[in-house]
Amino acid sequence: MFTGIVQSTAQVKSIKAGNNFKHFEMQLPIALIDNLEIGASVANNGVCLTAVNFAEVDEETAVIGFDVIDETLRVTNLDSLAEGSTVNIERSLKAGDEIGGHIVSGHIHTRARLVQRDENVDNCRLEFSLDSQWAKYIFAKGFITLNGCSLTLGAKVVTENELTHFEVHLIPETLARTNLSKLDVDDLVNIEIDQQTITTVDSIERIMAERVG
Repeated sequence: MFTGIVQSTAQVKSIKAGNNFKHFEMQLPIALIDNLEIGASVANNGVCLTAVNFAEVDEETAVIGFDVIDETLRVTNLDSLAEGSTVNIERSLKAGDEIGGHIVSGHIHTRARLVQRDENVDNCRLEFSLDSQWAKYIFAKGFITLNGCSLTLGAKVVTENELTHFEVHLIPETLARTNLSKLDVDDLVNIEIDQQTITTVDSIERIMAERVG
């Protein structure tokens, strides 16, 4: 489990293609391998991946290796990464850690496309679109996770032509600590819908259907 509070960004150091999978090595601050064990879960752009190897590079940096299978590559934006790309990193939640965002599983539901970016000195507004099948879980002031970053949805939520548009507003600190600052129009981000929202909406739908039936 994760909190959606990105701890650092990492740079893709190398990618090796295998049989229906890719092996990624991510270079990141050395503090992020503190007490790390093989088999531990680490979120990369919000995707829960298993650390299969790690090593120190120098006094400040380290690398962690991950194997990513074809299904994960298909449903996330990890397949579009190249050497030098930047990903958001979060180590898994430990008992007693502060939950500054919301509970995040690291299981991606879908991807969203950036359709508009409005930025000034103090605020950055990003508007995304995704398939309208997810519209019932998207509402103003609800939680959403973009590339592993826990965010609050803005007021604009519009569904038309089988696409749902939503917005988020980012402060300079979020831009400085995550790869959301590097997004260009048409880039894809990984989306995890808040599980409590899914459970609540689906439960209400089921109850209403049973009453009508």
